[in-house]
Amino acid sequence: MWANWDPSENAFEIGEGFDKDAAEKRKLFERKLNEYGIWEGEEEPTSNDDILDILDQAWDESEQDELLSEVLQGLARERDEAEVDHEPTHEHHSAWHPYPSKLIFLLGTIDNLPRLRISSALMKAILWLLEELGVRNVPLFTALKKIQKDVRETVGVPTIHCKSSKGNAFSFNDPRALIANDWSNPLVRPEIRRYPIIPMNGVISEVWHAEKWRHDLERHVLSPMYDDKKGRHYFIDEPAALNNGNLVVPVRWLEDERGDAWADVWEVRRDEVENTSTIIDNEVTLIKARWLCKNMLDLVHEGAVPRWSTETISNGHPNRMPNPDRALADGDPIYTSFMDVFGDDVSGNKSKSWNKHWNIYMTHRNLPRKLLNQQFHTHFVSTSTTASVPEQFQAIKKIIESTHRDPVRVYDASSGDQIKFKIYCNCAPGDNPSQSETSGHIGGNGNHPCRKCYVGGTTKEKESDAGFHQMFYPGEARTSEKNLQHVEAQVWAACLGIAERVKELQTSTGIKDAFTQHWIEELLDRARDLKKQYPQRTSADIQMELMNWVDGNKDNVYNSFLTLEGFDPARDTPVEILHTILLGVVKYLWHGTHTSWTQTTKEVYAKRLQATNTMGLSIHAIRSSYIMQYANSLIGRQLKTLVQVNVFHVYDLVDGLQFLLTKALGEFVALLWFTEIRNRDEYLQDVTTAAANVLDIAALIDPSKIVMKIKYHLLSHIKEDIVRFGPMVGIASEVFEGFNAIFRYCSILSNHLAPSRDIAHQLSEQETVKHILSGGWWADEKMGWTRPGSSVQGFVKRNPVLQALIGWPRIEKLVPGSIRLEPVARNENRAKQPRPRVPWTETLAITAINHLENTHQDDSKLSWYRGKYVVARSEDQCKVGAWVYSDSPFTNMACAPIAGRIIEILQDTTSRRFLVVLDMFQVASTRHKTFGMPMLLRRLNEKIVAIVPATNILFEFNAQHDCQKARCSSTGRRAIIQERVASNIFEQFIEHQPLEEYIINTHAFHNAHLIRAVLPRALTAPIPFCIDQQTHHTQIAANLRGTQDEKRAATAKKAAERRQKAAGGNKRKRRQGDEGPSEPVDDVGNEGDREDIYDRIS
Repeated sequence: MWANWDPSENAFEIGEGFDKDAAEKRKLFERKLNEYGIWEGEEEPTSNDDILDILDQAWDESEQDELLSEVLQGLARERDEAEVDHEPTHEHHSAWHPYPSKLIFLLGTIDNLPRLRISSALMKAILWLLEELGVRNVPLFTALKKIQKDVRETVGVPTIHCKSSKGNAFSFNDPRALIANDWSNPLVRPEIRRYPIIPMNGVISEVWHAEKWRHDLERHVLSPMYDDKKGRHYFIDEPAALNNGNLVVPVRWLEDERGDAWADVWEVRRDEVENTSTIIDNEVTLIKARWLCKNMLDLVHEGAVPRWSTETISNGHPNRMPNPDRALADGDPIYTSFMDVFGDDVSGNKSKSWNKHWNIYMTHRNLPRKLLNQQFHTHFVSTSTTASVPEQFQAIKKIIESTHRDPVRVYDASSGDQIKFKIYCNCAPGDNPSQSETSGHIGGNGNHPCRKCYVGGTTKEKESDAGFHQMFYPGEARTSEKNLQHVEAQVWAACLGIAERVKELQTSTGIKDAFTQHWIEELLDRARDLKKQYPQRTSADIQMELMNWVDGNKDNVYNSFLTLEGFDPARDTPVEILHTILLGVVKYLWHGTHTSWTQTTKEVYAKRLQATNTMGLSIHAIRSSYIMQYANSLIGRQLKTLVQVNVFHVYDLVDGLQFLLTKALGEFVALLWFTEIRNRDEYLQDVTTAAANVLDIAALIDPSKIVMKIKYHLLSHIKEDIVRFGPMVGIASEVFEGFNAIFRYCSILSNHLAPSRDIAHQLSEQETVKHILSGGWWADEKMGWTRPGSSVQGFVKRNPVLQALIGWPRIEKLVPGSIRLEPVARNENRAKQPRPRVPWTETLAITAINHLENTHQDDSKLSWYRGKYVVARSEDQCKVGAWVYSDSPFTNMACAPIAGRIIEILQDTTSRRFLVVLDMFQVASTRHKTFGMPMLLRRLNEKIVAIVPATNILFEFNAQHDCQKARCSSTGRRAIIQERVASNIFEQFIEHQPLEEYIINTHAFHNAHLIRAVLPRALTAPIPFCIDQQTHHTQIAANLRGTQDEKRAATAKKAAERRQKAAGGNKRKRRQGDEGPSEPVDDVGNEGDREDIYDRIS
């Protein structure tokens, strides 16, 4: 995975109280390491950080070994002198329900770990080993598989086998069960959001804060009711009474960040003269749901339903009373669950040999981003080596739509009640070819290359002044309705048997649906066949016959994405930051940057890149030699690093336009990695300006790419996607891309005869195990709603490594203001030495300008420990040397947050005082003249040190030394580390010159929104590159036409020369008389072999 998400958001734990147990295990583990002398080899760690890294790695490996050891050794308690049974006991042990015993539970668990897959041969070896240990009731392999199958069918996700309308067979896991597991999971259910959320202080961080849920969606798609927990259910479109006696009609249910329900309502006004009531449906009022006291059933019972006015009746409001969903609910609360659908082609092999599978994954969009970024919440739906993604989704759509008629009944793990839910599709993230296929679009090489709008035309039109200018802006918006109309027009033309007309329609609209294209070709062939068989029939007659068949089979002929309620593929396939940004425009820039470099230039760049200060960037370690060696094959993770830091290293290695584009792109991409939007209008203005800068500069470098590369044009659509879905990181697809590894493990260990079915079964079993281990509920025919036995739940809580193996990250709860002390050193015998204590007078704090204010009378008696890092309010772990913003410690004046570098972290030996010593800098009033970023300077060119309480630290940011001004060069020399030891080979490295001037890196992704919140807007707002864009684009278009005309002329000349040369060769052949009679070729027709179109559908 190339993306590092904010640490504050990766928090999802199973159970409570295991931290203490884990800490005790870790201490025991460290003692064992000391006793057994793990580090007594020649390769000693060189620093405390190395020791901690090795300890963490060994701890992880040890925990995994302990899990298997529990199976192979810990079960020896069950050994007795009786002969080993080969059939498992079927006696019900409620403690290990739904498994018959602990042994079966453990075997079933380790057999379904997503990233530690066990082959059948290895499982048989484990069973044999258990028998040799004398463990009781070891099952045969076939008996174990039968138990697993029974558990999967009872508890797990059903696998549905079907055939597509094209005749391809595949299997898929039921999305209803996948979402139902979340509702019935006691760990997941509290995180589910039922309604759009009213953002606190206007901060937008999730999809439910954005416009799609709040305003764009047809309101009947959202959750239709509110349960007041007093026995009353309020539905939209039904009258309800307020506490003050007034009547209202709820329109849309909402909730705030605390979970309190609200409602958009229409007021009901009574006309005392006419004795009628009118629903004022042109004005919406926001009220608290707890103000409601009577629902429609109460009003009917009391005879208080008003007589509606003629206006209200003509608007159709009484026809929607009662709401039809009330009957579907049948007394249960009913809600809406949204799902994101990801489809892509993936290789089922780990090798380079391509084994193409079309896969569909999903996530439950009612969950927050902090959960959806975890493997646990990404769910496999289907795969096939023959059926495309739209073909598979055709069957999935039927399941989705079935919930609109028959909602899914499930146990609510939070309330303990039985509820129902319906399913709708929220969006479809993915790469651009996949999203074009979803939208029924022709793709990026068409005359109209954008799936979101109608921009484009012929090559000449796109190179014209008006056409070229339009490529920088969104064109007329596409919609699912328009796309479907275009496809229907193509089908109508196909029924005439004229392929040329179909092609013209596809070219002129940019719509060529890959799913329907199969049927278009079938209809073309059928129309031609009918004309041959019945020459007396008119074309209109044949067309009408075929269209009658199409009308009766619309669900099989048209792309299911285009007809899915609540989903618009033109708007709900958002621009994706991995494929469009990192693997798109960033990769274009990187290619244009490094391809012209000489070997000397590459070496200079590699040394600069390696000298980057990575603190505050949240990236992987930089390996500059690797990046330059494989410069043409970088993946998203490396490109994500380069776009954040390249501006500091290439300022004199590229031409002026390339450097301008490097600055503009770094500024733009950092804006896209905002995790929350605090001022939407201001943010959208910045994104629009930054995107325009990238396009305007890129057009100067190579205007042909603006026309040819659709990823450039898609930048203009990012603003509308942000408005519709919120921060772009919330709709990123890398979590799905990461899930491909789990899919491959299942593919490799399948029998390859029925891969779709086998992989679906295996991943269904994994979902079953996850649900059981997390204490989820399920319906049992005999026991009703039930959950795993107490021993199962307790086992998982006591084993954090098991949680990590099934997709929960092992996290440490971070308390802002807390400090982690430096690790204790060890002597040559690996024994811990006493933690060093430092008197107050020997700390750097004594040099602070406010040290007197922080010096207490008893400080002379206290000793202090030095800390490794302090936890900021943003939950950053800020180490010594990190750049941070902090609340000012000077309480006698109103001060803005201060910036500085941590030089010391202190905690007294009584653990009562936690201090951070900052080397303070001030932010310059102007930007850096080369990099255009804020600068950090010494106040009056003097070093000022301040003591701040640890709780004052706000967040960490990245700053780089001004090496350009200081003229830092590669004057250092050091040994290259190989095999974790210093080799005899040396390298040069950058040594920073003693210039105390630094640059705040506003291209950094980490805390990009926070750094802009504390800095003056004049220092961070994007500056437009071009004011008169129309004139700018017109000039570039003129140059483009001249260049392209020259290229076309040269290409035509070469083609003519090739034709002339080929013609000369043919003349020589004829003169030689070598041509002989050609052999007859058999006419291998498929006219009789092709299955009739009508028979296939029926």
